[in-house]
Amino acid sequence: MDKPKTIFLADDDADDRYLMKEAAKVVDPKVDIVEADNGMELLKKIESPTTPDPSLIVVDMNMPVMNGLETIDAIRANPDLDDIPTVMLSTSNDPKLATKALKLGANEVFVKPQTFQDLINLLLRIVRWFRN
Repeated sequence: MDKPKTIFLADDDADDRYLMKEAAKVVDPKVDIVEADNGMELLKKIESPTTPDPSLIVVDMNMPVMNGLETIDAIRANPDLDDIPTVMLSTSNDPKLATKALKLGANEVFVKPQTFQDLINLLLRIVRWFRN
């Protein structure tokens, strides 16, 4: 990343959010992560005038209140957010789930990595993708 970026991350697992923040620091120490426990909280934070504009939105599939699919649908329904790169992470590699997420407007769907190094590699891949 060339300039500071803000990634909005919705995941109900605090450990996964922590690991994502640590991996993001390795990829780019200037990256800022705005965390949310679920999609509804994420949308409120994005719409708050006190938070920076998102450079990237990452949502987990399985969350309470508003899951990843519902969150992506809401993001794409908002004209102010519909051009922001949005990816979904899931523990499932079900192609039907991925197809549904892509149809709703996710730019990409990834299976959650099993190791910290794999998470770093995934973030590097995402960063290269959304920089283009």
